[in-house]
Amino acid sequence: MIDRAMLATAKGAFARFPAIAILGPRQSGKTTLAKMAFPELAYANLEDPPTRAFASADPVGFMARYADGAIFDEIQHVPALFSFLQVRMDAAGRDGQYVLTGSHQFNLMESIAQSLAGRVALLKLLPFSLVELAVAHMTSHQSLDEVIFRGGYPRAWRTAARADEVYLSYLETYVERDVRLLLNIKDSDLFRRFLMLIASRSGQLLNKDSLGRDAGLNTKTVDAWLAVLEASFVVAKLQPYHANLGKRLIKSPKIYMLDTGLACHLLRIERAHQLTTHPLRGELFETLIVSELLKMRFNAGRAPNLYFYRDSADREVDVILEYSDGIYPIEIKASQTYHESFATNLRPFASKSPLGQAVVLGGGAREQRGDLQVIPWQDWAGHAQALEL
Repeated sequence: MIDRAMLATAKGAFARFPAIAILGPRQSGKTTLAKMAFPELAYANLEDPPTRAFASADPVGFMARYADGAIFDEIQHVPALFSFLQVRMDAAGRDGQYVLTGSHQFNLMESIAQSLAGRVALLKLLPFSLVELAVAHMTSHQSLDEVIFRGGYPRAWRTAARADEVYLSYLETYVERDVRLLLNIKDSDLFRRFLMLIASRSGQLLNKDSLGRDAGLNTKTVDAWLAVLEASFVVAKLQPYHANLGKRLIKSPKIYMLDTGLACHLLRIERAHQLTTHPLRGELFETLIVSELLKMRFNAGRAPNLYFYRDSADREVDVILEYSDGIYPIEIKASQTYHESFATNLRPFASKSPLGQAVVLGGGAREQRGDLQVIPWQDWAGHAQALEL
């Protein structure tokens, strides 16, 4: 079993709040983490039909069964429980009572805001990070293309797993269960096409008009579907960094798939070796590094501090990490060889970057070039954690 980097964060939050909520995509390991962190708590799976029926029909009797605390898995299925949780937690008057998990931010955030505001610490668990896989010695003999192809979902890293089968099953479950709960979609094939178009644009500026034309959807539907993809942790947006550098800045966000394995499946990449010459390999590598940065922040219980920079002359910095003392600009290149041109767009940020700047490569050796650090992908996660960005 792979140790999760969020384990200590979850335990610490549980000691400071009456409850914690572990949010994340389906099959990202939320249940495993909750049981590993809190083996002393009773467990109730609210996706189980009899359990859900009991909780819905008799919430008072259900809560009485778990008076000493519990893990309530996929609690968004029984929103009526939140009011009873509030009463139970306030009556007990202590921290460390309940662990809630869920796959839908929409449902959970609304219920928490209405009933449990100030009582629940919110944590977001994404699939395996590079650090977690490296600590478990899962990536030591894997090529970059294999890591991109497998993605981070736990099932894709099982010994006999075939990543294409894992993501086919995941997509079927996601569309048929989660999407149908959140959207009244009559044509599931059209939604899958929309997902494929998003995957083909991962790492690019979000152009809703172009996306809508290609998908055959109006802008209102595009907005609604994107919101659901964000709420179910399938995509994320990076907003532009608005530093006053005297240039006209791009205002559109960039969009990313949160898992490269799912992106590869949607792009109909069936084997890792196909990535070697794939036209989107660079964007998929950028997606891997950006998702790694998000995982690093979430696993530490922190809000994301990621942006990108692009001006009207198309001068771009892939990622700007903002922290208390300044910024840390990053260029992401799938090349295994460093070229001086990679750092060109980083230089205007030098005065705002006390920790220096970084170019993350798809291979090669680690180098220090003045205040610029050249870092191969295998070393990136450890480097970022050491800087506590």
